[in-house]
Amino acid sequence: MLIMRGMRHRRLSRKVSAITESATLAIDAQAKALKAAGESVIGFGAGEPDFPTPSHVVAAAEKACADPRNHHYTPAGGLPELRAAVAAKTRRDSGFEIDGANVLISNGGKQALFNAFFSLLDPGDEVLLPAPYWVTYPEVIRMSGGVAVELPTDETTGFQVTVEQLETSWSEKTKVLLFVSPSNPTGAVYPRAAVRAIGRWAAERGIWVVTDEIYEHLVYGDNHFSSLPVEVPELADRCLVVNGVAKTYAMTGWRVGWTIGPPEIISAAVSLQSHTTSNVSNVAQVAAHAALSGDLQATSEMRYAFDQRRRTMHKMLNDIEGVDCYEPQGAFYCFPSFKGLLGRTIAGRVINSSLELAEVILEESRVAIVPGEGFGAPGYGRLSYALGDEDLVEGVGRIADLLS
Repeated sequence: MLIMRGMRHRRLSRKVSAITESATLAIDAQAKALKAAGESVIGFGAGEPDFPTPSHVVAAAEKACADPRNHHYTPAGGLPELRAAVAAKTRRDSGFEIDGANVLISNGGKQALFNAFFSLLDPGDEVLLPAPYWVTYPEVIRMSGGVAVELPTDETTGFQVTVEQLETSWSEKTKVLLFVSPSNPTGAVYPRAAVRAIGRWAAERGIWVVTDEIYEHLVYGDNHFSSLPVEVPELADRCLVVNGVAKTYAMTGWRVGWTIGPPEIISAAVSLQSHTTSNVSNVAQVAAHAALSGDLQATSEMRYAFDQRRRTMHKMLNDIEGVDCYEPQGAFYCFPSFKGLLGRTIAGRVINSSLELAEVILEESRVAIVPGEGFGAPGYGRLSYALGDEDLVEGVGRIADLLS
């Protein structure tokens, strides 16, 4: 009887059982496993710069390790000097006037998103989620008790959602719009007029906006980044901005991000974080402070390299018959359509989805791409161009050879 009573309990909670593994990290793990086995694998999966963290940032971290002040607990919301530095950086880069009380330092952008949605959502609250989207967005919305309402976009609209779509998808249950520009995975950058129109719509509807600005400095050509609370000041009191040092300063592994918002929301989120992770690593916070306090020279050099790679990858992909690649305007991803290849036989296998295509490309060509299914966009795939020039050309060349 004791055994039978125990068997009635689930081994895993329903919340955890419902989580979908990150498609990007899963593909990256497969590629690394093949590399470890001695295979020549080229990975377009993980979204991180291939550049080292700037040397002055590393030096600041080395010095911080020896300082006993960093060997102990610090405030859960972040080091006061780092919160102030984030405020100063935000005023400098986007023109958004805030101070340290508006900032919560978290363990990367992912925890910043968790803090934001756990602080805002009650069970059943709806979040408008333009698709394609980064794989983590719908998961954190669901884990927070919310309901993700997907708004599909494609290359015909520049992968940008319209006010008309928002209005059609809005309901009395809508509490939040998730707005991202520049976009992961599509590279879309909303023009200033569109940012204003969307922000004004959200303000009129009285809903919150969570805006992810992690790629703010990686914009190319004639495109420009626009911060939503700057373009629509009346929305600032109902807006949470998520950002971090990962992409701008090549610091993905340092795990420092932040949320910017009204002080009462930030205060509540600090309480939440105090019961989850407490403070971010002090050494990483000191490194982030050094990054934010310096100039953007290293970022400019990365952006130049990414721009050249963007052009190369975009052209090479479009030269493959059956592949149609929209030209990315920001971030460091191409998001080509593989719909023209579906139904074809490749390496003896009939391909019915971009997921199956990604599997064949990895198996046959030893090239890792992320299938569009993980981004809410079946038929597409994401390839990061944040890798060396030679690997980029070799990797896309292998794909072209397989599909030709």
